[in-house]
Amino acid sequence: MKKLARLRVPLGFVSAAVALLLVRPSWTSWVTGAGVAFVGELLRLWAAGHIDKGREITRSGPYRFLRHPLYVGSTLLGLGFAVASRSAVVWVLTAVYLVVTLSAAIRTEERTLDERFDGGYSAYRAGRSAPVDRPFTWSRVMANHEYRAVTGAIVVFAWLAYRALG
Repeated sequence: MKKLARLRVPLGFVSAAVALLLVRPSWTSWVTGAGVAFVGELLRLWAAGHIDKGREITRSGPYRFLRHPLYVGSTLLGLGFAVASRSAVVWVLTAVYLVVTLSAAIRTEERTLDERFDGGYSAYRAGRSAPVDRPFTWSRVMANHEYRAVTGAIVVFAWLAYRALG
């Protein structure tokens, strides 16, 4: 599981490269998919502005409501891409990638956090830890390299727009 969790980014690049060759977007699918992806990226930005990865169990911002808002955002990005692609093969490839890699990442991270914080993650998961009132900051967004996801989404949807023209 750990190895698969670590490979999720390189596997994502390979999967995306294959998927980008198979897309058949229309303007309707592009607009709908872009809307879903936009919501996913907004959620990722919100989460990235709250999380201090590896230093704590974050309980502010979207972490008050979701255990894995970055992964939920990534799932919405993937879903938006699949909708925009208008390709059954891309839907399947995206679903398999997201289910396999994010499941591995979640299991690995939860285990690691529980060990590092002496059962604190189990308490958070069970709803036994109080939320923390910490403000969103753009410096955290930048420290968490969320600009990479934003750039990737822009490039992918620009390619989809180009393909929709043809």
